[in-house]
Amino acid sequence: MANVTVVGAQWGDEGKGKIVDWLSNRADVVVRFQGGHNAGHTLVVDGKVYKLALLPSGVVQGKTSVIGNGVVVDPWHLLGEIAKIADQGVAITPDVLILADNACLILPLHRDLDQAREAASSQKIGTTGRGIGPAYEDKVGRRAIRVADLADPDALKPKIERLLSHHGALRRGLGLPDADATELFDQLMEIAPKILAYAQPAWRVLDQAHKAGKRILFEGAQGSLLDVDHGTYPFVTSSNTVAGQAAAGSGMGPKGPGYVLGIVKAYTTRVGEGPFACELNDEVGTHLSTVGREVGVNTGRPRRCGWFDAVLVRQSVAINGIDGIALTKLDVLDGLKTLKICVGYKIGDRVLDYLPAGMRDQAAAEPVYEEIEGWSESTAGARSFKDLNANAIKYVRRVEELIGAPVALLSTSPERDDTILMRDPFAG
Repeated sequence: MANVTVVGAQWGDEGKGKIVDWLSNRADVVVRFQGGHNAGHTLVVDGKVYKLALLPSGVVQGKTSVIGNGVVVDPWHLLGEIAKIADQGVAITPDVLILADNACLILPLHRDLDQAREAASSQKIGTTGRGIGPAYEDKVGRRAIRVADLADPDALKPKIERLLSHHGALRRGLGLPDADATELFDQLMEIAPKILAYAQPAWRVLDQAHKAGKRILFEGAQGSLLDVDHGTYPFVTSSNTVAGQAAAGSGMGPKGPGYVLGIVKAYTTRVGEGPFACELNDEVGTHLSTVGREVGVNTGRPRRCGWFDAVLVRQSVAINGIDGIALTKLDVLDGLKTLKICVGYKIGDRVLDYLPAGMRDQAAAEPVYEEIEGWSESTAGARSFKDLNANAIKYVRRVEELIGAPVALLSTSPERDDTILMRDPFAG
């Protein structure tokens, strides 16, 4: 049996939470390998809604859940999320949650810097303002505070001083007051025992699980088109969101991620700034937004909506090595008489079958559409492919052809069990 890596194949918000939760039933370990608490996952189990941002989705089912070294962790948010889900009857103990001891921390000064930069910039990136980007900057700058540092107060103090020597100039340049080293040290020491209770060498835990034949599910956050290398730069996140990061961000090695399942919404959405060739600002866009309930889980920001973009998803299939996709929110298309699928981009006198890297070309890209007949029958809640009407089946098959990957799972509502299994990812 294969391990499975789940990644978003668009700009995020594809419905990864539900799919990971569904797959968690058959997994032994669930791993987060990148990002921070800037991406929300919504799980609906027996009518009960769980909203997670940093915790792996497996915690709801009591599965061993790992926050890998590739994640940047706001320790205060983590403790708050643990407390919140505990209020819903889900107890998070060190037997369930494992936090990589070499993961880097998001500190209050990172949030300050994130928000101040966005406010001062004439070109908005669309950051959530939660400090994720600045935390990754400190990580690659080799000045970050890591989880393991909380266990060594004597070594932590000079590390804080070094960190603040860098941030001091930045803060003064943005009109922020200097950060207080003693205050930050005291804040970290206050939460250290609670955080360290979950800390372990995550790579070792995963290596032992792999050798024991456990099924490991790697849970990506955000989407491939927000990848810092492969996304619509600079309107991207600050980490690698593609499947290859599952190896580096967990310590499992390149063979660990196994079968790559790309999550793909039956239309396209995007939160925040950046190019979006297929965006609709008409009654169809309103339909997708309203019926699809397109509002950010964590931020409450409305999502921009548009037709399915096969060019982008085909590109994601290539850069992730996607073996199959989970197509979500098919039911949102119910009632639309005509559907459109983007099959190319017109830029000046050129027609491209890929998204170019340059900002100007991305902004100028106009979609080349193919039309397909819609349907009036409801697909909501369907649990068998034969329950779908003929036009819905044609739509699914055309999507497969255009993106070059088969549909492995088909989701027809937010409910966990409203999922059609067409190919088993864990079978490899």
